[in-house]
Amino acid sequence: MKITDIFLTASSNLFRSKLRTSLTIIAIFVGAFTLTITNGIGSGISGYINQQLGNLGAKNVLIVQPNISTMGSTSSAPQKYNPAKKVTAGGFGGLNSVSLTQTDIDKIRAHPGITQVVPELSVAADYIQSATSDKYQVTVSPNIRGTSLDLAAGADVSDTSSAYQLVLPDSYVSSLGFSSAQTAIGQTVTIGITNALGQQSRQAATVVGVQQNGIIGGGGITSNNAFTQHLYNIQTEGLPLATRGRYQILEATFNPDLSAAQLNTLKQNLKDQGYTAETVQDRIGTFKTVISGIIDVLDAFAVIALLAASFGIINTLLMSVQERTKEIGLMKSMGMGSGRIFLLFSAEAVMIGFWGSLLGVLVAFGVGSLADRILSRGFLKGLPGLQIVAFPVRSIVVIMLIIMVIAFLAGTLPARRAARQNPIYALRYE
Repeated sequence: MKITDIFLTASSNLFRSKLRTSLTIIAIFVGAFTLTITNGIGSGISGYINQQLGNLGAKNVLIVQPNISTMGSTSSAPQKYNPAKKVTAGGFGGLNSVSLTQTDIDKIRAHPGITQVVPELSVAADYIQSATSDKYQVTVSPNIRGTSLDLAAGADVSDTSSAYQLVLPDSYVSSLGFSSAQTAIGQTVTIGITNALGQQSRQAATVVGVQQNGIIGGGGITSNNAFTQHLYNIQTEGLPLATRGRYQILEATFNPDLSAAQLNTLKQNLKDQGYTAETVQDRIGTFKTVISGIIDVLDAFAVIALLAASFGIINTLLMSVQERTKEIGLMKSMGMGSGRIFLLFSAEAVMIGFWGSLLGVLVAFGVGSLADRILSRGFLKGLPGLQIVAFPVRSIVVIMLIIMVIAFLAGTLPARRAARQNPIYALRYE
């Protein structure tokens, strides 16, 4: 009997007992459905995170901040004053934070592997306004080198241009009087900003892009270096020169040829000097780890369901072997070898795994697509581009293969029993 004949015979033998085989396939279906859905959710969320954050910042840029320990001990005892660790107002969450100075920039730049260190300027704008709109509160975020924003229209700001440019959040388009994201491109908006003397001025910039709402950047504008520096200079008018040269965050560019071990050594050396240095991938790594952990737990439930279903395969095929004992004896007496008998029953197990996994994948795809359609019109409406469930072809194929392997392993026991049948006793079996 040829291999193709074996699989054709196995397919026809599956439904000799339709109810028993169907129940076994349904058990496989439950595990396949769960595994496909959980992997689809993981792929969808990971894809959206990469879309929103994966290109945020160049791969060879470290975000450097003062180490929390430099602010003093956690003990209740007062700490001695150190001018080098002077704090500045306006830190994260409104708290004071240790400032970085030109001395820190020079110290960080001196590390082997660091090619450039620039401060990230912090700008606090009062409002944004177009020629036909009211004034609206807004935050200003400087453009991080290597950033590629998720745009609804237009282009990213250019840090090499001397023109004042900004990318507008999609949520501001209609409020500023623009009919669509596309019509906002090329328009001029005004930013209100107050200096240290309490004097407010209006600064104009051109909208070059509109960013889609997402988990980042949806609440404020992104400005190019020229406009950020211009706003920062106005904001710091009236401050002592020494105060102007204090920063909360530095961007340190390192040699992209550094190995992972060398980069870790560089981070540790900076930490030893009182700095916290992280790449953008480091910052989002924890979030992605949490998502992966949740998906892994859900996958574990799917695997448990598949293991339970594997016992159903064993039971189904053992009963099939018992019912077909005479048939096995006849096949052996006609010259069919034990290996072919083993392969025949193993093929039946694989076919059960195939149909169960295929049914699970198809239903999961339908449910996932329906859920995406409903959620995108519901509470996820404000997050365009988010596909909560995604089904990469490679993942689907891998899931089906895994399930078929599990089914094959489950079928080895009954297949082995069938292969070892003595043809004489099998033919006399009642």
